[in-house]
Amino acid sequence: MENNVGSQTNYIKDEVEAPTNITIKGILGLLIGSISENEGEGNKREVISLGIGDPTAHSCFHTTAAAKEAVVESLLLDKFNGYSPTVGLPTARKAIASYLSSDLAYDLSPEDVYVTAGCTQAIEIAVSILSRHNSNILLPRPGFPIYALCAAFRNVEVRYYDLVPEKSWQVNLKAIEDLADQNTIGIVVINPGNPCGNVYSYEHLEKIAETAKRLKTVIIADEVYGHLAFGEAPFISMGVFSSIAPVLTLGSLSKRWLIPGWRLGWFVINDPNCIFKSPKIIERIKKYCDICGGPATFIQAAVPTIIENTKESFFRNTLKMLKKNSDICYEKILEIPCINCPYKSQGSMVVMVKLNAALLQDISDDIDFCFKLAKEESVILLPGRTAVGLKNWLRITFAVESSFLEEGLRRLKSFCLRHSKLKIMN
Repeated sequence: MENNVGSQTNYIKDEVEAPTNITIKGILGLLIGSISENEGEGNKREVISLGIGDPTAHSCFHTTAAAKEAVVESLLLDKFNGYSPTVGLPTARKAIASYLSSDLAYDLSPEDVYVTAGCTQAIEIAVSILSRHNSNILLPRPGFPIYALCAAFRNVEVRYYDLVPEKSWQVNLKAIEDLADQNTIGIVVINPGNPCGNVYSYEHLEKIAETAKRLKTVIIADEVYGHLAFGEAPFISMGVFSSIAPVLTLGSLSKRWLIPGWRLGWFVINDPNCIFKSPKIIERIKKYCDICGGPATFIQAAVPTIIENTKESFFRNTLKMLKKNSDICYEKILEIPCINCPYKSQGSMVVMVKLNAALLQDISDDIDFCFKLAKEESVILLPGRTAVGLKNWLRITFAVESSFLEEGLRRLKSFCLRHSKLKIMN
């Protein structure tokens, strides 16, 4: 078995030299596969996956009844079985525009909204319509790997700017200034942060917008975790600063409403000064939507009711559970000597922790760590090197049952103590 784990680890390390060759789901598949192979040796422990951000696998995280009833009603009406306009149903666009406008100082038009098959398609639209010959895009590190994958397909060069863990994972604005040039097509900003759990302040977001203005480029604001902020800092939409620099807001119902499988997202142009919007750009977006299509028509038809009828108590309960689990995660990690959490997650459903592999025997790096942890403890974490572009870091998803999380962290601690070099020295 050790040889199999070693070969899988080497495969991952080879693939990471070309990071667009492997996805988070691909890594998870390999990690789960290593556990399945190990079951033949008598290991029948429950698999604890803290690797993927799909809270619906746990009964404590389920969508509101209003959302389910809205979908059932739209399906039973028998009016939404045909094709929708490729840019989205007018009623869905209007409802999303109204929902997002509540965070802004001005009202979005339904024409600014394009309904997409989840936030992933919104990412693909953003990168595709901006791409041009010799262009580059600035991505955060750590960040969400789908951006790099989409950029590779469009022959867009990726340039990474670092987030600073010691400063609450803030954007290194000087790095952005140094990386950008006349061919920079956009700056991606993820807030609340995936994978860091950061929630940016009004002042920091304003500085990012001012930087984009100086560089004469747009901001791609990934707000798929919008409003999932449970710390001291409230969620502030990047669109608030769209009068400084154009903002392309990407989001979805997936996380806040706990319905990732419904694939209902949006691509929105926040540009009150019409710096970015032009007939040519709008035509290009519409043509791209013609090629790709969007989510199921009956899901789109349910959007207005989902947004209007969801009670605030549902959102408060979700935030309460996420905060509780974030606290558990932070406190339990403090007990593990080879892992450090420089920043307690304040939003989203994830946290990044630093691995000190030098304190462990027979563990070379984060990839090796994750495969051996899966093999020995049936616990799945994501290695930072492949998942988010940060070597010797680990991504932990805490949108799970609290007892499930505590057991996973208990096994993680046991694994680290078993491999600790301090044990040998003592």
